[in-house]
Amino acid sequence: MGLRDELLKSIWHAFTALDVDKSGKVSKSQLKVLSHNLCTVMKIPHDPVALEEHFRDDDEGPVSNQGYMPYLNRFILDKVQDNFDRVDFNRMCWTLCARKNLNRNHLLILDDDAFKIWCIFNFLSEDKYPLVMVSEEIEYFLRKLTEAMGGSWIEEKFEEYKIQLSSKHQCLNVWELIELVGMGHFSKGMDRQTLSMGINEVFQELILDVLKQGYMMKKGHKRKNWTERWFLLKPNLISYYVSEDLTEKKGDILLDGNCCVEYITSVLYAFSAIQTCITLLKVGRPAPHHEARQKRRELRQKQQAEQEELELRMRELQTANENKQRELEALRKKLEEAAANATEEEHRRLQTQSELQDLYRVEMEKEKMVRQQMEEQVAQKSSELEQYLQRVRELENMYHSLEEALEEERQARQDEETVRKLQARLLEEEVFKRAELEQMHLYQQQTISQTQAEKQELERERLAKESALQSAMEQLQQLEADRCGALEQYEEVMKKLADAANNTKSWKDKVTHHEGLIRLIQPGPKYPQKITNWGPAAFTEAELSLREKDWQEKKHRPGTPQ
Repeated sequence: MGLRDELLKSIWHAFTALDVDKSGKVSKSQLKVLSHNLCTVMKIPHDPVALEEHFRDDDEGPVSNQGYMPYLNRFILDKVQDNFDRVDFNRMCWTLCARKNLNRNHLLILDDDAFKIWCIFNFLSEDKYPLVMVSEEIEYFLRKLTEAMGGSWIEEKFEEYKIQLSSKHQCLNVWELIELVGMGHFSKGMDRQTLSMGINEVFQELILDVLKQGYMMKKGHKRKNWTERWFLLKPNLISYYVSEDLTEKKGDILLDGNCCVEYITSVLYAFSAIQTCITLLKVGRPAPHHEARQKRRELRQKQQAEQEELELRMRELQTANENKQRELEALRKKLEEAAANATEEEHRRLQTQSELQDLYRVEMEKEKMVRQQMEEQVAQKSSELEQYLQRVRELENMYHSLEEALEEERQARQDEETVRKLQARLLEEEVFKRAELEQMHLYQQQTISQTQAEKQELERERLAKESALQSAMEQLQQLEADRCGALEQYEEVMKKLADAANNTKSWKDKVTHHEGLIRLIQPGPKYPQKITNWGPAAFTEAELSLREKDWQEKKHRPGTPQ
């Protein structure tokens, strides 16, 4: 769906809201206001004179002579560019139509949620006016809304609802869709906040083209610090905000076919989505939900064409059957006329035979033979008629069988579509689970590697401690042996010391006896000991001086033994 078709859907809602009496006509003053608002919100220079010139022949009453569509195409839609806020444009058209058509009684949703459903309806509705949403798109929207709310889709419940839709040609208008969601028919058990969040998530994906959103870390341009930002991924750019309320936008990252993605395991799933957008930009394909919507429409068109072709074949068979029935009816009438003629002729012959029985006996025999021939012909015609009637019954049976086959084919197509959707959902779940398992596997491998390294390190430490313990035990045994040897040496030394002490005592006694005095041994000085004839530090300085003086005197004394 192009930009013009998308804008026309919203404008159609606004125009029909201004058509109060549903005559297809709107006054010129209202069209002036509508045109001015459209030009303002789509950033187009407004030319009020052009509107006057376009409707110059109808200054009084509703505009009808030339129609508003040529003016809208020439002076507004032909000049529009994709440089305006589509949400503001839709909200302006919504304001015009919601005031008249929205019934807020008993609704569980706010006006903003109703506006988002209105935008989603315009996106998924058929490109025919008046705008309606077919049952396949209703199921698609309700399924996505249920998944966004974290609920489970109940196929049987929607099938029951489709039976109710059969009286409405399997479609809803926008106000019926808002009432269906707002009354909570498919969101029982969910609170209003959860329903509002689900509507907002579907609105962001289908209308704002938000393919993925969430928090990621971003490195600053000037200050190279890492900051958490709320990112929105769209087909051609990545926008990031301070938080998820989207009140403060920090910047955009434009995407094109020349961009590339360096994968990081921790954010592999998010970067895969970015790579998908870049691939779509390279090949020039639209966003996935746009492409999916186009495929669904092409499939419905194909099924409709096949249905029309089948109906055409059925009409041809029915026409051929009717022609055969007319031929058989004409043949039956001819046989009845022939039988009536034969009866009359036979009656005349009987009368003639009665009158001329004797005269025309031979002629009567001939007539009898003719009558037999006629009876044979009548029997033959009756047999042919029975065969034609049998053929008619066979054709009727074939017709009923064909109807049953068509019904089975239609049911098989519905079953195939259901299975295909289920397979698509299971495939998405399998891809998601596979990504989770891959992350769990990588984490497990890292944990196993780390555990093995720690185990090896602990084993090395244990061996080192065992070796150190063994060495310490050996040293302890050696020290024990040394201690025992030292104890034996100590005992020997003590014994030698005791012997030496005894010897010393005996020698001291001898010296004392020889010298004539006994002196207690005192601790020696800290300075280096002097060596004397009596041993190291045996006497003090004073005693040594006295002994030297006494020895000198004895030496020079005559008669003193040397």
